[in-house]
Amino acid sequence: MKEQENGSDTSSAEMEQPIYLGSRRDDGTMEVRFGEKDLEARADFHPPIGNGQPLSPDYITTILERLNIVHGIDWDRVQEAALECNLNRFPVRDVLIAKGDSPVVDVAEYFEADPAFRNWPIMPEGDLPRIDYREMSPFILVKKSQILAKLHKKTEGKEGKDVHGNPIPFEYEHPEGAKSGPNTYVAEDAIVAACEGRLVENKSELSVEETLQIKGTVGYKTGHIVFPGDVLINGTVADGFKVYSGGSIISKQTFDATEVIAKKDLLIAGGLIGRGAASVRVGGSTRVKFIQNCRVACRGPIIVASGVINSHIYTLDKLDLGDKGKIIGGEIFAIKGVRAAAIGKEAGPATKIHCGVDFTAQQDLDKNSERMRIISMKLGKVRELVKAPPDDTDYVALEKRFADELARLGAQSGVLLRRLDVDDKAVVEISGEVCPGTLIEICHIAYFTEQTFKKIRFRLEKAQGRLIHEPLA
Repeated sequence: MKEQENGSDTSSAEMEQPIYLGSRRDDGTMEVRFGEKDLEARADFHPPIGNGQPLSPDYITTILERLNIVHGIDWDRVQEAALECNLNRFPVRDVLIAKGDSPVVDVAEYFEADPAFRNWPIMPEGDLPRIDYREMSPFILVKKSQILAKLHKKTEGKEGKDVHGNPIPFEYEHPEGAKSGPNTYVAEDAIVAACEGRLVENKSELSVEETLQIKGTVGYKTGHIVFPGDVLINGTVADGFKVYSGGSIISKQTFDATEVIAKKDLLIAGGLIGRGAASVRVGGSTRVKFIQNCRVACRGPIIVASGVINSHIYTLDKLDLGDKGKIIGGEIFAIKGVRAAAIGKEAGPATKIHCGVDFTAQQDLDKNSERMRIISMKLGKVRELVKAPPDDTDYVALEKRFADELARLGAQSGVLLRRLDVDDKAVVEISGEVCPGTLIEICHIAYFTEQTFKKIRFRLEKAQGRLIHEPLA
């Protein structure tokens, strides 16, 4: 038998060992163990052997007093365990007989970043869908006024108490928490984004970058780039990857374009090469070294250093290739005109230049014309059915609907036609050669070159309704 008079004065190593208390070998006994910091006491109840004395309330009370267990005693559980042990003559083990009060840590207030920023998206239930890893991005994009972190208010500390009734002091914590960085601000109980952009967490500082810089290649490591601000790309763009920017796109190398959208400017130090059905749309201006096999639509001027090859170019401003750039093949729509060193190539594909015309109105007009063609065909068939007796009221109503739609489209086309020719001052200036087979058109007045021209300017003589060409000064 091993007795301990005061459990609160023993070392923790000793307290982890069971404590046996009893007066005779065959009597029922209780084996007691203490938890860490004496915050709990557990007991194994052993039944009497032979003619030994059963576990009695007085015996249990005496043991608890001798071990100085005075706080958090669960008397109902103790009595239930002792009764079960006495009746069934089997040990009842690991009974929580007393539980103290854990101290409450005193935690200073702090901002906690939204954990959703660090979580992977939840996958749908059932069969996993085919994953396009180009759609997965490592960048965290946030919107203006989006909450980035919430304030955890201060938690007041509170002393605990062990099973001996001794106080347990509480501890203090000062979490580092999130801090407000550039383009963020503190509003009431949260850190909020001051603008759209990429969320960056540098140690504990939260900031929002309005410019996304890709230091390497746009590929599977980055996924498609979809960003509300400017995008700066130091490396290349892999085939099949899209780049969307709510600002400008700046690339330091040749740009392999699959689908590119920039609401502001597109600035490329190298060339722009189309992959498949490449589509490039720019809300501002475009400046590149060369364009090849691309479809480029731009609201502002397009400035190209060396050449436009087999591409479709659309601009509401001017296409300017300076005194060295060449246009070979493809089709150009430039409202304010074209300037280049040369157009076309001997025995090469035909090159078509259209100036003075709003290509957006032309595209809408082409769609209207196709729609009118389809409606006219349907209207003709319905009118044949209406003539056949007996008259069907449904066919009559359908005939009227098609006729009304045709009239509406005709009126719309009339408006679009008035929008087509918007700049009769547009000119095409070539400082080098224009090869035979080149089509030059200004405000729908066309000129087809059948000979080589050098250092020439094409412009519209509106009074005569024809294009004229004159030498450059």
